[in-house]
Parts: sequence; structure tokens; C-alpha cells
Amino acid sequence: MSENNTDLSATQLMAIRSAVLGAAAKVPGALIGMGILFIVLGMIGVAGQTLFSFVSINIVGAFLILAGALQASHAMKSQGWRSVGIQMVLAVMYIVAGLFIWLFPIPALEVITLWLAAIFFVTGGLRLLSAFQHRHFQEWFWLVLSSAISILMGVLIMNGYPQSSLWLPGLLIAIELLLQGWSLLFLGLAARSITK
Repeated sequence: MSENNTDLSATQLMAIRSAVLGAAAKVPGALIGMGILFIVLGMIGVAGQTLFSFVSINIVGAFLILAGALQASHAMKSQGWRSVGIQMVLAVMYIVAGLFIWLFPIPALEVITLWLAAIFFVTGGLRLLSAFQHRHFQEWFWLVLSSAISILMGVLIMNGYPQSSLWLPGLLIAIELLLQGWSLLFLGLAARSITK
């Protein structure tokens, strides 16, 4: 009797995993492969942060130019659409921004670094405000700690600016690739255990 209950709960567990993973459960090998690829790219990025920053900024520039070209093409084919002029102006702005990034990668990295520092300062300040609004709860300390870490990150970025703009964007992208890679890898391994 207890053995049947154990089998039933294992079956239910498999059904729940399948429902949670959805379509991912059908392609575990692809998830595992993408996870490993992202982890490798992330490790390369951590090892060569400056190179990774320049590669990343050039990819952003290429995407902006491509987006601008596609938007211009769509606007030209959409005669009679009232906002064709606005769409063309936006397309030109995308292309100009992409070309600026390609021609002047160091100032582009400096702007991105300032933007990242501003994000850390703003999110830290907002979390601190939220912490004081929730100070009646016991867990408000964690919001204060999270806020302090965000503000400290902003201070560290600005302390090393503009030199930090050469390596910081590449490092953050590399860390994101590592985190995403491990997530995909574990998701793929979980999906593979369902198909076995």
C-alpha cells in the first residue's frame, strides 16, 4: 500500500515537473548545450573583460544599425501611415547611434558605465525608501542591506570612472552569461530527468 503511494507521488512529481517545464522538457539537450555555451562565453568574458566590453558594444552598435534599417524599410513600405515621418526620424536616430558606437566605442562605454552607476544609485535609493516604509516588519533589514549594496556598487563604479568603463560592462555581461548558463544547464538537466 505504501509502495503504491510512493509510486503515485513520484508520478505526480513527474507530472508537476512536466507542467512547470512545459516545452523545455521536450528539448533537454538543447538547453544543456546552450547552458554550457553561455557558461563558456561567460568565463571567456570574465578572463578578458576589456575585450568583452568592446565586442559587446560593437554588437549593440550592429543591432542598432540593423534595427534602424528595418524600421526605415518598414516605414517606406507603409505609405498612408500617419507616423511615417516619425518612424523615419527614429530609424535615422538608431542608425546614427549605432554608427557613433562603432566609431567611438570608448565614449559609448563611458556612457553605458554612467548609466549603470545611475541605475545602482536609483535602485538603492528606492530600496532604502521601501525599507523605511516597511520598517515595522522584521525583514526590513534585508531591504536596507540590499539598498546599501546597490549604493556601494554605484560608488565603486564612480570611484574607478572613467577607467572602469573599459572593463565593467564586459564583466557584468560575462556574469549575466554565467548566471543564465547555469540556469539553462540546471533546467536542461531537470528536463532530461523527466524524459528518462
